[in-house]
Amino acid sequence: MILESILTPGRTECGVSVTSKKRLLEHIAAAISADNAEFDADELFNELLARERLGSTGLGHGVAIPHCRSNRCSSVTGMLLKLEQAIDFEAIDDEPVDLIFALIVPAEAHDEHLKVLSALATAFNETDYRNNLRTAEDANTLFKRSIVN
Repeated sequence: MILESILTPGRTECGVSVTSKKRLLEHIAAAISADNAEFDADELFNELLARERLGSTGLGHGVAIPHCRSNRCSSVTGMLLKLEQAIDFEAIDDEPVDLIFALIVPAEAHDEHLKVLSALATAFNETDYRNNLRTAEDANTLFKRSIVN
């Protein structure tokens, strides 16, 4: 998987300030819909929240990959965020989360959804990769470091 095919500099944010998982999901939905007119912010927020209610997408090591399928989505869409302060995400290791990769996939793209999730989980499982992202001081650097893996 090539991250640059699903992530853009415009959907990469560094130093995001949110206070909760719900506020983070609202921020993601608003940012993705502002970047891509095919999405509706309220609908996307509800889809992300519904998936999160099935079980936390917090992977551990301070990483979460909130994701959902959307009927409005025509191609896999990603967003990378580095938070100013880590937040509780009910992650598997109970550690707060500061690196988030949001993933929106077309409703019918079951296999692609699983492949991308697996590739993201593999990348974020690497300590060096996480550390490189955490030391990025701006969105441009964060984007560049995210696609070099």
